[in-house]
Amino acid sequence: MCDKDYLLISGLQHFAFCRRQWALIHIEQQWQENFLTAEGRVIHNRVHDAGVKDFRNGTLTIRGLNVKSEKLGLTGTCDAVEFVPSDEGITLSGYKGLWKVYPVEYKHGSSKIGDCDRLQAAAQALCLEEMFSSQIDEAHIFYNKTRQRERFIISHELRERVKDMSSEMHDYYSRGYTPKVKPSKSCHSCSLTELCLPDLMKPKDKNVKKYMASHYRENEL
Repeated sequence: MCDKDYLLISGLQHFAFCRRQWALIHIEQQWQENFLTAEGRVIHNRVHDAGVKDFRNGTLTIRGLNVKSEKLGLTGTCDAVEFVPSDEGITLSGYKGLWKVYPVEYKHGSSKIGDCDRLQAAAQALCLEEMFSSQIDEAHIFYNKTRQRERFIISHELRERVKDMSSEMHDYYSRGYTPKVKPSKSCHSCSLTELCLPDLMKPKDKNVKKYMASHYRENEL
């Protein structure tokens, strides 16, 4: 698979949140920041110290590790990958014993009911499995707002969702397809609201004419 055929792992989180948001960012190359995305970017810049190794309390941590999966056609950078001593692990050059591998994703908010964040971390785990030829049964997400780490099992169902969504993303990307707007409560927290214009798809009492008129009035103030 050529480099141009790979899609970003981070796109899974966007795709699970809103397929239109994903297409605007990854197909149409549109982006607009708000407070939430800016805060997330600062946090990732803080932990993405590429290639830095940290050995503490028996655990080896590598930050900013680039990963990819030829099977899924995904590539990206892990915030951190931890190697923990285990009798059922893999060998590491320069280190004695066997080691289990876990990706650790950093998020600016708090744990969510949905699987948006878990899908991204699970995809990282599948990439690491392919790279290290090793089974990875769990991943971790550290939430900056609550300062808590969430550990979750990478179930068969989660694996299948990652594979299905990766396939769907490649289909959209190859066709250059951007889904239509489907307004929801999530639109209020999306940084692309002004580019996506979900208000245009609201009921008839919020039609295009009234929407444009309201914006003209705002600009005149």
